[in-house]
Amino acid sequence: MSVLKKQFQEKDVQRLRNLMTGKYGEKTTQSAGYRKVEIDRKEGDIWEEDGRKWTIKDGIRQNVTKLDKAKKAYNMPLFCPQCKKQMKLEADKSLYKIYKKCLDCVADMETKLKKQGKFVDYRKTVNNNEIDNKIKDFKQYVEDRLADSNDQFISEAGHKENWRGKIDEKRVDNHLSEVIEYLESLKE
Repeated sequence: MSVLKKQFQEKDVQRLRNLMTGKYGEKTTQSAGYRKVEIDRKEGDIWEEDGRKWTIKDGIRQNVTKLDKAKKAYNMPLFCPQCKKQMKLEADKSLYKIYKKCLDCVADMETKLKKQGKFVDYRKTVNNNEIDNKIKDFKQYVEDRLADSNDQFISEAGHKENWRGKIDEKRVDNHLSEVIEYLESLKE
């Protein structure tokens, strides 16, 4: 014969009574506590919480950042905005960044331009714009390099070395103008 060494508490007895009578979900104790107020958010709502901006897009809570516009411009959609076909090729990705449409749509557009006799002018415009962008990027690169300090360098051994001498800005300007002149000569 075994002896029960523990007394049942009132809540244990009440729980057994509830189970026997089929009241499986009934409470056996009273409790008090804190419940966070939940606000019902809808699609497109924007709110601030914990110092961050949030929104709901496609039913998913997402953080709103300053780079959202850049991400949207960079990310290729699943379907072409023009023809609604699936975009899956690597060529689609590179062409979407430029034209905001798939390879097939770009090919159709260029075919129409060829039929109209406007393709040569179109190709010249695209080529010249690309060269202008390269010139702009190169000028910015040179300006950034000139703004860098070249007084101290870290050697391969991890030692700080002080060097004397400055960048010959006149020579850099001459080289810059030569490169720009060459790129300008590539224009049609």
